[in-house]
This record gives sequence, structure tokens and C-alpha cells, in this order.
Amino acid sequence: MRHLVAARLRARGLSQSRISALLGVTQASVSLYLASGLGRAYGSLAMYSVTRRQADEDSEELADALQRNPIEGVRALSRIWTSLLGSGAACPAHRQMYPSLSECDFCIKEYGARGKISETVSDVSAAARLLEASTDFVAVMPEVSVNLACASGDARSPSDVVAIPGRIVKVKERAKAMLPPEAGASAHMARMLLLARSKMPEHRACINIRYDAKVGALLSRAGLRVLTIGKHFSREAGDATVDALEKMLQSVHRPFDAVIEEGGSGIEPNVYLFAKTAQEVARTAVRIAKDYSAA
Repeated sequence: MRHLVAARLRARGLSQSRISALLGVTQASVSLYLASGLGRAYGSLAMYSVTRRQADEDSEELADALQRNPIEGVRALSRIWTSLLGSGAACPAHRQMYPSLSECDFCIKEYGARGKISETVSDVSAAARLLEASTDFVAVMPEVSVNLACASGDARSPSDVVAIPGRIVKVKERAKAMLPPEAGASAHMARMLLLARSKMPEHRACINIRYDAKVGALLSRAGLRVLTIGKHFSREAGDATVDALEKMLQSVHRPFDAVIEEGGSGIEPNVYLFAKTAQEVARTAVRIAKDYSAA
């Protein structure tokens, strides 16, 4: 994998010394990688059931992550490796080396669910960066701030939903995620998403933005299918918004991509956007924000 990543970084114009620093190997090793064809690297990865296409996708992700910062590189490598272990793809090679492990399924049980969580964390991380990079997104951020949530695998509880601890807030006219995403970070967003998935299982991600008449018009212009929760009231116990949506979905059966919460006493108007991935829902939010700023 180092060989493939080195080749990708070189193709992006990085020097051998810079590549060696990012990969944590000597410059001589980088020189050897770059002087060799990629066939041996693909062949080695094939031993672990990694296809050439998957190897290219993983090395691209690692190259992107390493160029951002070393911690992102470690996070990406961890996701790739635990996903590989959890899928059982490495088992045949491991069993060949150690025949006594022919009945072992430890990695599948240990990393299977964790691998899905790791993939979801990566998706939410990339989505948060899209929001942070936008100069327009703050225009549609509500006073209660923003959160972004994504269901991991066949999510059944809030602990299976990845979100941003502490939310995404305004910092110097830009959106800023307070902390890296993690599972179980937002009970409210998780419950909204899980309710939506009960009717629209293809929706794996959601984000909240402000709501006003201009946003409503932009939702229609974007062709999004909308449900509207009427005005309701906050209360000390429970989650009034979640309860209102749950009640509505008992009688509404048509598909939707957004839920408008008109607000009420103690409740700020919001829109909850839904999509298949965190990055997709973030791109939709950024597009609406750009049109909102231009209108």
C-alpha cells in the first residue's frame, strides 16, 4: 500500500523527500517504490482478497488523508485495515500461514460492526470538511447550530448513528465542527434519522439547517420532496420534534427528502435534509446555502 500511495503522491507532484516524510520511510525506499512497477504491490494485496480497483480507491483515500495531516492518515489506514479484517477477506491468507486457525472467526466478530462504524466516521468527516470549506453555508445555519448524522450499516439505535459531538458552530463566518465525529454523539439527530429510515430506508444521513420562506422556495426549486411539521411546543421532558415527526409518519406514507419544522414556542424553525450518504446531504446543504446567498 505504501508503494501505491507513493506513486499517487508522486503523480501529484510531491518530491521524494516529502513523500518519505509522509509515509514514514526513507527516501531510498521511496526511490525504490517509484522505480518499480505496480504489479508486485497489486499482487501482494491480492493475497488479502483486495482487488485492483479496491487497492486504487484505498490508496487514493490514504494519499488524500496524508496530505491533510498525519492523524487523518492514521484514521484512514485504520478504517481500511479494520474493514478488511471485519469482512473476512484476510482470513484465507492468515489460515494458510497458521492452519491451526482454520475455524477462527475472531476478526469478523471483532471488527465487522466496527468496520462499518469506521466507514461511516470517514463519510461524516469528509462531509464536515465540505461544510467547513463553504463560504456560504453559515447563511443557512440556525441559532441552535448544525449537526450532521449518518447511520452505520443496519442502524437500529442512536448508538449506531455517527454525528458531531458538540455540533457544528459558526467560527469567524465559517462552519466549524467542534470535535471529530463519533457514534452516539447526537440522540436527537439519530432519532430523527432512524424515524425517517423507517419509511425511507435508503436515507442514511441527515443534516439540519435554518428554515424561512426563502429556504422553503429553494427546497421546491431543487425538486426535493418535503414534509412539514406544524407548529408545536417544547417541553421539559422528551423531544417534541421527534414526537411530532413520529406522529406524522403514522399517517403519511409518501416519500420525502426533507422535513420542515415550522417551530413554535421555544422551538426554532429548521429543515432536516436527508440523503444516502453524509457527503451527499452536505453537498445538498451547501448548494442550498449558495443559492440562498445569491438570492
